[in-house]
Formats: sequence, structure tokens, C-alpha cells
Amino acid sequence: MIELMIVVAIIAILAAIALPAYQNYVAKAQVTAALADIAPAKTGIETALADAMPASEITTAYLGLASGTKHCSSVALVFDGTGLTSLDCVLDGGSAVTGKSLYLRRSADGAWTCDATAFDEKHRPGNCG
Repeated sequence: MIELMIVVAIIAILAAIALPAYQNYVAKAQVTAALADIAPAKTGIETALADAMPASEITTAYLGLASGTKHCSSVALVFDGTGLTSLDCVLDGGSAVTGKSLYLRRSADGAWTCDATAFDEKHRPGNCG
């Protein structure tokens, strides 16, 4: 009986260590998957801007994102007077990421950066600040 109690105690200790690590891996995977959902839209945006398409015609539906994706409850395009400034994704996933925003921002020179500062650092993809 004592041996069984020791085994149960060891399993409980291992679970207490492994469960938080697992939850962190899942949250990071959800943020990375959301980034993968919206990243291909950069090509469509660059093509539309190169073709001098009016900003009002560049929509999420035009980019194939509809109003959301599997991992983004909503996707929005934000424009200023010079063209697209960001592609915003509000995540839909676990409690650590749901409702937080992930941004792909375009600079005036056409360079894209990822902004995931709304998330804990341990949940951010490697190429996001």
C-alpha cells in the first residue's frame, strides 16, 4: 500500500511540473498558428498596393481571410493615408491567448514586422517582438 502511495505521489509531482509547461506550449502554438493564418495575406496586400488598388477595395475577403480564420476570431485591415499600416488578428484559443491581438505591421518602405507584445514573452513566436 505504501508503494502505491509513493507511485501516486510521484505521478502527482510530475503532473504538477508538466501541466504548466504543456499549457505554455499550447498557447505558443496557438499564437504561432494565428500568425501562420494571416501571414500569407501580406503577398496579396503587396500585390494590391503595387497595382495601385484603392485601399477601400483591399478587404479581408479579397485577401481570403473573410472575417476571421481558424485561430483568429476577427481579422482587420488598418489603413492610413499612405496605405496599409497593419493587419490585426484577435486570437481565439486557450485562456492565455483568447481576446489578445497579434499585429503584422507594414512600414512606409514596405517592410513587415510582427507585434505580439500583448502576449507573455513565453507565448510569442520567435520572430515577433
